[in-house]
Amino acid sequence: MTIGNGCAVWALQYIDSGFAALLISAQPLILIFMLYFLEQKPILPKSIIGVVLGMIGIYLLINQESLILSSQIILGIGAIFIALLCWGYGSIFVTKADLPKGSFVNTGYQMLFGGLMMIIISFIIQEPFSTILTMSNKAIYSMIYLVIFGSIIAFTSFNYLLLSVSPEKVATSTYINPIVALLLGWWVLDEYISNQAIMAAAILLTGVYFINSSKSKAIKKTT
Repeated sequence: MTIGNGCAVWALQYIDSGFAALLISAQPLILIFMLYFLEQKPILPKSIIGVVLGMIGIYLLINQESLILSSQIILGIGAIFIALLCWGYGSIFVTKADLPKGSFVNTGYQMLFGGLMMIIISFIIQEPFSTILTMSNKAIYSMIYLVIFGSIIAFTSFNYLLLSVSPEKVATSTYINPIVALLLGWWVLDEYISNQAIMAAAILLTGVYFINSSKSKAIKKTT
């Protein structure tokens, strides 16, 4: 949680969110190779096809607007790559670790200690500290939304699924997130959905289908 989330957010200083989404869409591919090297799990052709389709879909989705790249883009890309490795290893670890059986307790511990470590690191690197009192109403509402839907609901579901299906299938959420953002933008902000966006969404969902339809032995949780 500390390195995975921390590096991903920190990288946004140097790369824009659209390009970051494209990089993060490689998570299932990284997990497939990590499972191959760490667990000797065979790489299935359908999984590779699904990952490739997913990355193409993400590219089409974010390529509708020009990417704003900073001069330190390599630093941002490196931070995203470290975040993906940490998320990948953490996902594999959770499937076998002796963690609390309750999904909410399990999620709470991870987020509590991850958050505490981030606060400690922020003091070490001397980041300016902000309180809720100094935030705008929009920032507070956004944080409340992330706490409820992004953390309590989404991350708890993520942890629950890691104990039920293989990690690379859970990682297909990186393909679904941009589609959800697209629909929310259309519904809440009256944003226009182009034909290219519809095409990208169709390719993304096809990629998810290929990965989820791959028949493989699930990783068994040790007791």
